[in-house]
Amino acid sequence: MQAPDALLAFTEIPSMKETRYSDAGVDIAAANEAKKRIISAVKTTHGPQVLGGIGGFGGLFSTEGFPPNPVLVSSIDGVGTKLKIAFLLDRHDSIGEDIVNHCVNDILVQGARPLFFMDYLATGKLEPGIVQKVVEGIARACILNSCALLGGETAEMPGFYTEGEYDLAGTIVGVVSRESILTGEAIENGDVILGLASSGLHTNGYSLARKVLLEMAQLSIEKTHPDLGRPLGDELLQPHRSYSPSILPLTESNLIRGMVHITGGGFGGNIPRVVPDRYKAVIKKGSWEVQPIFDLIARLGNVPEDEMYLTFNMGIGLIVIVADENASKMQEELRAAGETVYRIGIIENREPDEEPVLFTNS
Repeated sequence: MQAPDALLAFTEIPSMKETRYSDAGVDIAAANEAKKRIISAVKTTHGPQVLGGIGGFGGLFSTEGFPPNPVLVSSIDGVGTKLKIAFLLDRHDSIGEDIVNHCVNDILVQGARPLFFMDYLATGKLEPGIVQKVVEGIARACILNSCALLGGETAEMPGFYTEGEYDLAGTIVGVVSRESILTGEAIENGDVILGLASSGLHTNGYSLARKVLLEMAQLSIEKTHPDLGRPLGDELLQPHRSYSPSILPLTESNLIRGMVHITGGGFGGNIPRVVPDRYKAVIKKGSWEVQPIFDLIARLGNVPEDEMYLTFNMGIGLIVIVADENASKMQEELRAAGETVYRIGIIENREPDEEPVLFTNS
């Protein structure tokens, strides 16, 4: 007998104000405005393989033009705490390039060419202007890498993120013929390790970099630092480089035996992902230019050298492994493609008790 009375009491609450989604902090109008702003940028990345246009529940991509025996290669990643630098400076135009180029490099090392990219941006309060800048950066990188921005998701989640902040992640799908997959198994004793220059930190090690530079040393992010020759913020927001335009045409020569993207984990964490256990990579320190930003972090934070090489790329964003007799030719072709390339090491047989990556000063 109590249930009807309780229901009656509930339904008779006088003049209850209507509650809408916006009262919970979700602005559908802002979401629609953001979508309008990014449509033109997204369309610039679309070629004939993209079907169905923009706005479907799923993106459609034709398999026409795939290589024989095609194998799809996929990767997913985020920008990480580099976003904190973008928030501090209120600069969001290059963050989209970071996420695309990082993902492109991840599948490039297996010989795959990118097909399409999909992004995910989540925030507490949607700012259409910021979304536009981020997506325009994503589109620029997609055009550079000849891949389509096939779709994405923009999520507004009130109370979940700190005001003025957002998170950004992305997924890439590429293709390579089964016969052309680079696994590293072709690597042999005596092979040469070539290193391609990075553009700085890329997207890794920013938690340590921020702690040292901004918290411990309390450097101004907007002022020019004498060691860098430009504002610290400009240095830290340098986009993660894509090596795909330079490398992909060279994979057709079948001279490359393995590639390594130097990302989180540095040299020691990434080289063993490609080089077989029976070999070790002997890396010669001093054989390439280490950009000033790395020296600055090490000095101001008293960061041990081994920690630097485990955390950062130290000026080398991609490693290419080739036979000794092909090393000079590969260097010439990479330089002709616009890369700064160094001969940084060699592959040697590895004893059971040896580490997979050995650094030497000689």
